[in-house]
Amino acid sequence: MKEIKVQDAIGQILCHDVTEIVRGVTKGAKFRKGHVITAEDVPALLKLGKENIFVWENDETKLHENDAAEILKNICQGENLTASEVKEGKIELSATCDGLFHVDEDKIFEINSVDEICIATIQNNIPVKKSKKISGMRVIPLVIDKEKMLHVQKIAGAAPLMKIVPYKNFKVGLIVTGSEIFHGRIKDTFMPVIESKLKSYGLEILERRISDDSKEMTKNFIDELLNLGMEMIICTGGMSVDPDDRTPAAIRDSGAEIVTYGVPVLPGAMFMLAYKNKIPIMGLPGCVMYCAKTIFDIALPRILTGEILTRQDFTKLGVGGLL
Repeated sequence: MKEIKVQDAIGQILCHDVTEIVRGVTKGAKFRKGHVITAEDVPALLKLGKENIFVWENDETKLHENDAAEILKNICQGENLTASEVKEGKIELSATCDGLFHVDEDKIFEINSVDEICIATIQNNIPVKKSKKISGMRVIPLVIDKEKMLHVQKIAGAAPLMKIVPYKNFKVGLIVTGSEIFHGRIKDTFMPVIESKLKSYGLEILERRISDDSKEMTKNFIDELLNLGMEMIICTGGMSVDPDDRTPAAIRDSGAEIVTYGVPVLPGAMFMLAYKNKIPIMGLPGCVMYCAKTIFDIALPRILTGEILTRQDFTKLGVGGLL
């Protein structure tokens, strides 16, 4: 940076904040670093006692923070994200639709490991509403080496590092298991919970079945719902290791490919996910009925984007899995 007279600074970029203090009224930055000085600014700067000002001296080896922020935005901004105007060297990204936030965590870690780079996001695989702010990015100094930003771009590669994946519309079938419900001895309180959670994603249960505790009946209902064109099947109850809890066996006998039975998440350890012809079949443990947040709240939004989950996806949930 270099020091020049204020009158000669028109069109130059201010290198530092210029503070205005009016006793009992205000104390703060009148002009922010990065501000491009105009002719109208000169009298105000002189009133603030700034006969001389420090401006950014153009250097072909450096980038101003605003330009560097634009580079970070370009490598991060993917589908269904909108960017703010650059302000004080920072750009923020927000969702343009409801959906699931996805970020390449490994590349963000590698980029943030480069000195003087800052990219902050919300947690990965989190459901977001339209207009939700999901990321902010900037470089730390006022100017940064161009070579450093070229290195960051090389790490990022061609694909954007962040996106919002919108939810798909699923035809949902529900099977409630339990002889006490099947015979009408007690009222089912599980179905309303599932209905409420699905409604928050714009979905409803199209087909409902109540099964006793027999493996055969539950398996037959799974087959029936598949034949009716359901694109997601949720089974509630009968998911523990008790001998008379046979829902996992019924799901297996349907011919579905089991992804996991048991996950490192509490509440919800006895959760099951399987796929048959890419149609997700879930077995929900009883905790989903009475706990505000369980494995179902983690798995459901990812499944609703059309993602095919793997055993490894669930294994990774252990750290942070105590809900």
